[in-house]
Amino acid sequence: MKQHGFIPSALTLGAFALLSACGGGGGGDDSPKTVTLEFAAVAGSTPVACGSTVSGLGSGAVDAAVQDLRFYISNVKLVKADGTELALTLGANDDWNYSSGGNTLTLIDLEDASGNCSSGTTATNARITGTVPAGDYVGVKMTMGVPFALNHSDYAAAPAPLDLQAMAWSWQSGRKFAKLEFVDPAGTAGSWTAKSFYVHLGSTGCTGNPASGETVSCVASNRMDFSLARFDPSTQKIAVDVAALLAGTDITVNRASAPGCMSGGTDPECLHVFESFALDWKADGTGTGLPINGGAAQTLFKAVSK
Repeated sequence: MKQHGFIPSALTLGAFALLSACGGGGGGDDSPKTVTLEFAAVAGSTPVACGSTVSGLGSGAVDAAVQDLRFYISNVKLVKADGTELALTLGANDDWNYSSGGNTLTLIDLEDASGNCSSGTTATNARITGTVPAGDYVGVKMTMGVPFALNHSDYAAAPAPLDLQAMAWSWQSGRKFAKLEFVDPAGTAGSWTAKSFYVHLGSTGCTGNPASGETVSCVASNRMDFSLARFDPSTQKIAVDVAALLAGTDITVNRASAPGCMSGGTDPECLHVFESFALDWKADGTGTGLPINGGAAQTLFKAVSK
């Protein structure tokens, strides 16, 4: 606060010390730190967007067009070098962000209703902004999914961003945690046996109807935890890699009734998809849907340069 040619009085210094202790003064060492996490979609190192053809996807390295790119991110934490985790506090609730009961939620929307994404929305959101206590942070942790306490409700009466019909599943299953959809770029005239491949992540094996006051429980929660041990939000963004998502899967065919992987416990199209999520999935339906080793081996999300 000292300025050239000005010697502050003891009273002035005392007032400044009190202001600093209370967290005021606009940017002192103890002031909350604003952090913005930016997201993007890629296929390997190639940017992905609606209206463009993505090459080399799946086990057949085929071309595909994006039809949807939306997912919920919840309970973000920044990580210090000593492993301390501190929650990112969101601002006021709005169309993209919601906080309630200790949970935070943001809808990341990377589609813009152009091209094959015509059933989406023109509005997009590729960032999460919030505050953490002052300090130095080296990594970030979060969950792709809607916290249980916020998930099972009528979307039509829910606050934003839980109010989208496109992201709703059913009374018991709640929301689609992720809605990542791909189609044959040539449409009905294309070479795919199945013309679309959808990845819809959500809780499965759920019982209980909240509309009638019943308690909901789910066999497989399917909330994807992940972390980036080395991440600098000032120079990096978080990329969702659709090539890694679909690696090893023939996206041109469907061996089950669902078009792609709808998180079904015995759907063969989910095997490699859930490997990319690092979620427990077993072909006989006994998978727990819980993160494997905290999601350490997930390949869907990675840090890339801005």
